Amino acid sequence: MDASLEKMVDPTLAEMGKNLNEAMKMLEDNQRKVEEENEKKYARKDIPGPLQGSGQDMVSILQLVQNLMHGEEEEETSQAYRLQNVGEQGHMALLGHSLAAYISVLDRERLRKLTTRILSDTTLWLCRLFRYENGSAYYHEDDREGLLKICRLVIHTRYEDYTVEGFNVLYTKQPVIYISSAARTGLGQALCNQLGLPLSCMCRVPCNTMFGSQHQMDVALLDRLIKDDVESGKLPLLLVANAGTPGAGHTDKLGRLKELCEQYNMWLHVEGVNLATLALGYVSSSVLAATKCDSMTLTLGSWLGLPAVPAVTLYRHEDPSLSLAAGLTSSQPVEKLPCLPLWLSLQYLGHDGIVERIKHASQLSQRLLENLKNLDFIKTSVEDELSSPVVVFKFFREYSNRDQTSHAAQASTIQHPIISNERHIYDTFNQWLGEQLAQLVPASGADVVELEDEGTCVRFSPLMTSAVLGTEIQDVDQLVDCLKMKIPVLTSTLQLREEFEQEVRRTVGLLYIEDLSWPGLGVVRYNYHSDGKNEDKQEKELEKINTELLKKLNELESDLTFSLGPEFGGQKNCVYIGMVTEDLDVSELVETIAATGREIEENSRLLENMTEVVRKGIQEAQLQLQKANEERLLEEGVLRQIPVVGSVLNWFSPFQASPKGRTFNLTAGSLESTESTYVSKAQGTGTTPPATPTSSLAKQRLPGQKPFKRSLRSSDAFSETSSVSHCDDLEKMEQRPPTLSPSPEQGPLETEKTEEQKEVAQATKADTEDIQSNKSPHNCTKAEEQESQR
Repeated sequence: MDASLEKMVDPTLAEMGKNLNEAMKMLEDNQRKVEEENEKKYARKDIPGPLQGSGQDMVSILQLVQNLMHGEEEEETSQAYRLQNVGEQGHMALLGHSLAAYISVLDRERLRKLTTRILSDTTLWLCRLFRYENGSAYYHEDDREGLLKICRLVIHTRYEDYTVEGFNVLYTKQPVIYISSAARTGLGQALCNQLGLPLSCMCRVPCNTMFGSQHQMDVALLDRLIKDDVESGKLPLLLVANAGTPGAGHTDKLGRLKELCEQYNMWLHVEGVNLATLALGYVSSSVLAATKCDSMTLTLGSWLGLPAVPAVTLYRHEDPSLSLAAGLTSSQPVEKLPCLPLWLSLQYLGHDGIVERIKHASQLSQRLLENLKNLDFIKTSVEDELSSPVVVFKFFREYSNRDQTSHAAQASTIQHPIISNERHIYDTFNQWLGEQLAQLVPASGADVVELEDEGTCVRFSPLMTSAVLGTEIQDVDQLVDCLKMKIPVLTSTLQLREEFEQEVRRTVGLLYIEDLSWPGLGVVRYNYHSDGKNEDKQEKELEKINTELLKKLNELESDLTFSLGPEFGGQKNCVYIGMVTEDLDVSELVETIAATGREIEENSRLLENMTEVVRKGIQEAQLQLQKANEERLLEEGVLRQIPVVGSVLNWFSPFQASPKGRTFNLTAGSLESTESTYVSKAQGTGTTPPATPTSSLAKQRLPGQKPFKRSLRSSDAFSETSSVSHCDDLEKMEQRPPTLSPSPEQGPLETEKTEEQKEVAQATKADTEDIQSNKSPHNCTKAEEQESQR
């Protein structure tokens, strides 16, 4: 490409192409050195600074742009950026913006000829490519701006005096614009705001409820609405139909809508992603009817993966003056230059390249749709199973005949709460499923969409994402594989959710928190038993116990996910349990949570009691020491307290007094004298401290088995000579109660052994007392434990 640039006649164009290539290489390079990373951390890049007087070179400026583009957000998120997938056709689109700035400095006559040629070529190519005969084109940045200019054109056409009288002419007959309820959010309000019309001029047409697709406009109801508006003195102006709704990708019945518009002299405008299939050899009849409409909007940037190219609105109108008044055409040549990037990109791709990209996207959606038909618990919502550019699916568990009968009987009693809760749960699970698929297979472009009837669904629209993300057949297959792995998890969690709720409600000390927006097994809280404490202290204790409970559960090497819940909107002081598998032992999980919570509560109370006991013991020790000092003064006499006399008296007649101190026994919670410590030169052991309260759950697990997993072995799954069966026999033998009375044959022998053990115990006790002065309290405790065992 560099060699071809050097052969250009105009050296400015060659230099522009070289600079663009160098700039793109620098911006696309994501490998930065460690020194640059450290400088970036301390740089004030987000704070505007003064403009440097001497200026900066191009490399420094592009480096600044790169740092702003690839900030810390790139490390936190794994989503692909469009700039990383820009190909040669994208470079051509970016070059078009540079060329437009360069061409704008030409003289007026040369600029007019050049812009006229560019505009004519682009319009002709698009009309032939998308089968729109005798059409004109309007290029705009915002995809809603084309519809806005079409509305102004229709107002100028239907109201002949609008150019002279303005809004006064609208008083006689109020204009009405009809849009589908499945249209883009905020489209009607945006049109009214830009046109200066009240919201009463916008009429939303509901979709089908009985027959046909639930995402198609109800034609019969639209006919009645138009008749009512005509009878009330209003003027039906324009109808906005969809060839691929923003949510589900369904196409309205454009043929019948066109007939209705001709009957009432209305303008028909069509928009949607399915218009891209007009470039293919085979087009469905419902989409093909869009070629007869009055105008349509095409978003070629997302369909072909072209960055910064304008959207195009194709329309048919015979009066150029009205098109100029509505803003669809311009007399200024500079305003025609926005189509230059699209003109360059279309020439670079060619007719075959454009068709191939759209065809590839359609094949991707068809491949996914065929694989989804073979999956259980997946419900699809597509308009045409043979050719549907948009695939919408959701996880939905069908009930069996028996479960369906019981579910219907239960729903008949409390129908509204059950249906509402069930849909909310499915919406939550499908939201989690869509996020997981988008995270595991980012090249697929799968996202989550909210539909009015189906609820939360996962949408795959390769026409909008494949050209940008570079989606291939392998990505679709990987998406299906990930979906196969997630379906059993969703099914198991949905089945065990009710069992978990029942187990928690039956368990003392646990409180079940119903959170339908949590995608997981459920939410539980350990209910702290307060003893007359105030609410603030009780809240702190509750938070402390549940936080410690969450920490203890995460320390277990299990496959479950325990968390504090979502960052916003979640319940406080709760443990959120994530998705589970079918081999989960719910009873063991609930019992472990309850036992761990009780253990933490007992330890907390033991610490509180110990603190109170130590505080009282210190106060008592201070009183006893003060009393002992007073007794020592009485024993020594008053003369020994005088500084000089006391020293002489102590030298002639020393006073022998044993040091009196106090030691606090934490086990007994009492004060003891230190006289025995000074006599024996060793600290007394006192009473053996009680064992720390621990969980009573000591479930025997197989080697390698993780917590909360059900054992899948059966009684005859192992042979008698297997190691597992042998271990089970040993466990049973150890659990047998010991024999209290010896048999007649073993009686004398057992008696002799008992007497020998007593003698050894007495000897050991004597030895222990002899060496007590050289033993630490820890060793003394061990000796007492050995003595009790013997």
